Amino acid sequence: MALPLDLLEKSINQQLTLLLKDGRSIDGKLLGFDEYMNLVLDEVEETKDDTKRRLGRIILRGSNVVSISLQ
Repeated sequence: MALPLDLLEKSINQQLTLLLKDGRSIDGKLLGFDEYMNLVLDEVEETKDDTKRRLGRIILRGSNVVSISLQ
């Protein structure tokens, strides 16, 4: 069985889609993470209720993430 941090390690520099607790969707390239699953993402685009906006580079707190998928 693969552990979540091991899967994140293999996903460095890949495009991810994240679903957040508040219903937003985040698309971006994973640059790094820590043991709490806080994520550093680049080229980020946020989608909420058919509204998209570019955020650039962000740090996302791991406790806000509901699911992560590779694009």
